[in-house]
Amino acid sequence: MVMVSLSVLLGVFSAAAGTWMATAEGNTAELGAAALVLPDAPAGSGGGSGTDLAGGRVPTTSAPQSPTEAPPTTSSAAPTPTETSATPQPTTSAAAPPPSTKATTRVAPSTAAQVITLVNEERANVGCKPLTEESHLTTAAQDYSEQMSAENFFSHTSPDGTTFDQRIKNAGYSKPGAENIAKGQTSAAQVMDAWMNSAGHRANILNCSLTKIGVGVTTKGWYWVQDFGY
Repeated sequence: MVMVSLSVLLGVFSAAAGTWMATAEGNTAELGAAALVLPDAPAGSGGGSGTDLAGGRVPTTSAPQSPTEAPPTTSSAAPTPTETSATPQPTTSAAAPPPSTKATTRVAPSTAAQVITLVNEERANVGCKPLTEESHLTTAAQDYSEQMSAENFFSHTSPDGTTFDQRIKNAGYSKPGAENIAKGQTSAAQVMDAWMNSAGHRANILNCSLTKIGVGVTTKGWYWVQDFGY
């Protein structure tokens, strides 16, 4: 019997199922066994019960547009010094939102973004560069978390035999690296605690050779996926 720390949970590894299982207050949390694909390894070489790998391109973003300049105001008489410094002339351009509105508007980070932040904090502790979120990996991870939830299974290999590295490549990322999955944890902190207390999952998170990440989470059943790329 192997003990794994999952917050205050007692974990037992099931060799037959290939998963870490832990129970607390009637809820079950699981971790798929971790596996790794080396950069030069052929597609599909990752273990079916292990962490999957994937690679891809960094999406490009369009440059932000500059606001339209207001037309200059004209006057037949030169403004007095008081008018120049204290009474700016009105313009006909659309008014921007008040600065106070922008300053008070706060957008909470998504659960997936919280996971990425925690991953990069752990990597910084061991001297690894931060991972960059990559849209194709995010798509692969989110789609797979939704598939596991909808079809009620938990494995790195889907029912039709598709492996993690194949899913990542199918999503448009050409250099799959690794995959971590989990089930039952209800927050970013809980799932990261579980992964960091499992040797294989921790090794993927702290692999300095990996450069990209995508995270998916589906709250129906709480299925979590981390897809990594070189």
